[in-house]
Amino acid sequence: MSDALRPIGRQRLYEQVIEQLRAYATAHDLKAGDRLPAERVLADRLEVSRVSIKQAIVALEVQGLLEVRHGGGTYLRRDSLDVEPFEVLADRKRRLPDVLDAREALETKLAELAARRRTEEDLAEIDRALEYMRAEIDAGELGIEGDRRFHAAVTAAAHSALMAQFMQSMAERIGESRHESLRQPGRPARSFAQHQRIAEAIRAGHAPAAAAAMRRHVHSVSRVRLLDWEPEADPAG
Repeated sequence: MSDALRPIGRQRLYEQVIEQLRAYATAHDLKAGDRLPAERVLADRLEVSRVSIKQAIVALEVQGLLEVRHGGGTYLRRDSLDVEPFEVLADRKRRLPDVLDAREALETKLAELAARRRTEEDLAEIDRALEYMRAEIDAGELGIEGDRRFHAAVTAAAHSALMAQFMQSMAERIGESRHESLRQPGRPARSFAQHQRIAEAIRAGHAPAAAAAMRRHVHSVSRVRLLDWEPEADPAG
């Protein structure tokens, strides 16, 4: 019984601001690309500080729902402002660095082995994954499935059963890091270009170049807004 009962938390002020912004977007039928009112206007209308407005906007930006254009305003990136529970975000932030460390160690070696061991069928599968991701991005999507297929194809091309098992055991966590990365503004196209460079090195059989290209890619993946997010420590009283 004691495990099922937890203290009832008080809602943080910026979470209340987010609820108001979500209601505003719904009431005004805002869609992706539409602009929110300026921070000053929001602060005046909601009768809160601009600090609370900024905290709310950062929390929505972290989730890929808003894009802040410096000097140009704040815009919706999706057709709604439906947020994840902040406890889920905080949990993901805590484990993401370890996941990225593991990805760098494993996937760099997998790319190196793929350059040495790939078959023509392996190369064809890598090409199919690239084409799938290109089609997703051209359609305005994030390229998540194409990204997954590409890394799976590189893993298969390494022909290391044990390392493939390690990757499979981490699939869910890698999927989180993939989604976190690809929802950063401009990231899908950059990731696709990085995939192309990895594929070129594998095709050329150049193991050091393949490993280096994969390492640069994983470092790029690690640059996500979530890791910079510091949730407000104390709930509003």
